[in-house]
Amino acid sequence: MDRKALREAVESELEGNLLPFWRERSLDTARGHFIAEMANDGTVREDAPRGLILNSRLLWTFSALYRQLRDDRDLELARRAYKHLEGSFRDREHGGYFWRVDADGRPVDRSKKIYGQAFCIDALSEFHLATNDPAPLEAALELFELVERHACDPEFGGYIEARAADWSETPDLQLSDKDMVAAKSMNTHLHLLEAYTNLVSAIIDPRVVMRLNELIGIFGRHIIRREEGGLQLDHFFDEAWNLQSDTRTYGHDIEAAWLLCEAAEALRGEELREVANLWAIELARSVLAEGLDADGGLAYEGRNGRVINGDRDWWCQAEAVVGLWQTYALTGEVAFAEAAERIWAFIERKVVDRVHGEWFWRILVDGSPDACEPKVSEWKG
Repeated sequence: MDRKALREAVESELEGNLLPFWRERSLDTARGHFIAEMANDGTVREDAPRGLILNSRLLWTFSALYRQLRDDRDLELARRAYKHLEGSFRDREHGGYFWRVDADGRPVDRSKKIYGQAFCIDALSEFHLATNDPAPLEAALELFELVERHACDPEFGGYIEARAADWSETPDLQLSDKDMVAAKSMNTHLHLLEAYTNLVSAIIDPRVVMRLNELIGIFGRHIIRREEGGLQLDHFFDEAWNLQSDTRTYGHDIEAAWLLCEAAEALRGEELREVANLWAIELARSVLAEGLDADGGLAYEGRNGRVINGDRDWWCQAEAVVGLWQTYALTGEVAFAEAAERIWAFIERKVVDRVHGEWFWRILVDGSPDACEPKVSEWKG
């Protein structure tokens, strides 16, 4: 294990590939914001609709980069993303943010998917932390209140997946084509957890603190499940938290491992931190035992203790490096650090696109990149 070498490799990839790509090639200079879709070979689709997830993630990313690197280029791009989010996506009539707008910024899907609102809270909180501007914090708190008023389930706890444009009930609960139609999901709760953690970092509001604490409890009661091979996260549920799915995704499991620790840390409760740390360690052990391939890549999906989808998606690899390194920090067990290094080596060897820049979306089981998936899209940022 070589901590210095891993850090240098990560910094080299960030500074030599990822930052130049997103600082320069992601810009829509004609419209003054960001491109919506780019094919794997760099071809831009000019008429592609613009998704809330990509644009809120861009706002978070450039804000976080500016906080870390203090590079004015990132602050300028964070302001650009904030202007686009507020100018095109914000619903001035009903509050919250549209799920999708067209290439010119007109809403084409006005629904309020709570997953998307969570990313907005996270991004607005980060932009406030980067700039000390009160306006994004006010917007984040306003959105928090809307989510709590309209999506929180007072009977069974947790949050309903989606609401209509005016925040009324809707049967359209599916997040994406690959997701189940279900009242509640692990994924939405995971990113609300992430968003409320960042909001607590921006302002100590007693109601946000209470809701974040409740979210951690929901994971313990309903989402984290103990199987023979260790802990894993369940995916989809009905309103009463009856399980509707039977698979796990290793990327989400290792992502939750470190997000739960961050949430507990933000709440500053020693007992809560100890519980979250134990969950994180057990989730990491389970992911490592079941999902890590011999070539160093992390598989996508499993069921009943075995891999059922061995493709290696870009985000799963990134989450695994973070989550496994954190588990090494918690335990001192070198096996976790070595696994993080192996996955990083897989990223450098297979996932980084040495021809067109950035990362491939997916590496197939045979080791080849899935060239059909876009380089930039609503779900790839």
